[in-house]
Amino acid sequence: MFSSILAVLTFLIFGYTAGSVKIVKEGNAALVERLGRFKRTLKPGLNMIVPLLDTVVLQDSMREQTLDIPPQRAITSDNVNLEVDAIIYWRIYDLEKTYYAIEDVEFAMQELVITTLRSEVGKIRFQTLFSSRDDINRALLDVLDEATAPWGLKVNRVEIQKLDPPQDVLEAMQKETAATFAKNAKISEAQADVESMRILSEALEATGNGKDVLNYLLARHYVSANQKIGESDNSKVLFMDPKALTEGLVDLINEGDASE
Repeated sequence: MFSSILAVLTFLIFGYTAGSVKIVKEGNAALVERLGRFKRTLKPGLNMIVPLLDTVVLQDSMREQTLDIPPQRAITSDNVNLEVDAIIYWRIYDLEKTYYAIEDVEFAMQELVITTLRSEVGKIRFQTLFSSRDDINRALLDVLDEATAPWGLKVNRVEIQKLDPPQDVLEAMQKETAATFAKNAKISEAQADVESMRILSEALEATGNGKDVLNYLLARHYVSANQKIGESDNSKVLFMDPKALTEGLVDLINEGDASE
């Protein structure tokens, strides 16, 4: 009889002890309720609770986590449709607030990011959208940091992963870029020609014998051009007196000297 009672007591003591011991993993925290009301937060390691009265209702990570926002449609201020997505780096700093203040914290953050992302993209013209990526990241971070503080969360950073416009917009961008490059090349070439003419004019003026130097340069250019033409098997070369080609220029020089 006594041995049976002792066995029951031993079993009850063992069960009570086992039920009162709760181990929380490193990097986590746990919430304890007593009779349905929040009692305390358990830290990592060995913790003791009161069996039957206390219940661990949640154990969650306090480490940084990521939330990947799926691609969303957004419209820029100049009515360009595109797909955008983002990734959020966040962590829980107050598990009590996170559990009791909001039903589904990840869903709430996702909806907040989507709304804010569309709003920020809608403020920006498409041409400046890609260069404004950091501005959008900061705007998202500010909004999320303020909105999630009552939830016991801390948003550490936000990164826009992609900004994908439609294919026809990409093709238009490529054409515009190519046209800009061609225009800049022509401008640079024209500026180089003007600079070359200025240098040549100054050099001719400095020699004091500009007409002879000019005749020499024209003659050399004429010979070089005829050599290139003659290299072709199908070409027909008609040689002309280079003096006749330069007489007009020489006359212009003479007229300029006489007018001075």
